[in-house]
Amino acid sequence: MAAVNINIDSAHINGDNRLVEIPGKVSTLMSRKMPRPEATRPYHHGDLRRSLIEAASSLLSEGQHWDFSLREVARRAGVSHNAPYNHFAEKHDLLVAIAAAGFRELRDRMEAAVQGMEDPKTALIKTAVVYVTFGLENPARYRLMFGSALRSSSAASSEPFEVARKGTRAVLDDIISRGARAGIFAASPGKKEELQVAVLAAWSTVHGLTMLTLDGLAENVAPNVSKLPEKLARALAHGLLRK
Repeated sequence: MAAVNINIDSAHINGDNRLVEIPGKVSTLMSRKMPRPEATRPYHHGDLRRSLIEAASSLLSEGQHWDFSLREVARRAGVSHNAPYNHFAEKHDLLVAIAAAGFRELRDRMEAAVQGMEDPKTALIKTAVVYVTFGLENPARYRLMFGSALRSSSAASSEPFEVARKGTRAVLDDIISRGARAGIFAASPGKKEELQVAVLAAWSTVHGLTMLTLDGLAENVAPNVSKLPEKLARALAHGLLRK
């Protein structure tokens, strides 16, 4: 047979990769059609963790419970059902991340409420109102943050979670310490135990009111629950004042 020479420079391949055209001849050689690339995911890999936390938080808010599955979270986030395991070994680890985000948000709200506020008594009242309001606006998340559901997860004892959790209390610590140094609160600024007791009293008051209200028990005391946080906070602040 005579050799056939093909000038590649003069060949033309149709856009559909089906025909190879050579001047003077048409070849019906079929080439394998290239597969279409898969549709891109609706998230960037760097945002996957945040997207999963936001999706889980939405499910928590809607259902007022954390009995959803990781598969449901993945579906809500628009990712594959295995995607959550890239960041969370188990569901409890995701719940810990939700709780940590809650503590950070609560801390940020409290700090923003008292920014530039010099009077410790006024600051204490303001943070108390913000604290209780946060809990009432986020019932399921608040219960998750302070409940026992996370104790079985090793992530609950991790440094990031502890830093987030302690950050909320640090706001109260600072206000009580400032009030003690200014001579407004009865606790002595040089006595650590007195300061801790004062902080615990403040925290117990706002946390207790939040839980009583969420459980519908505060209504037995005051029908107008919306005014309770400030009233109780003022009573608390008065009790801490130096006589």
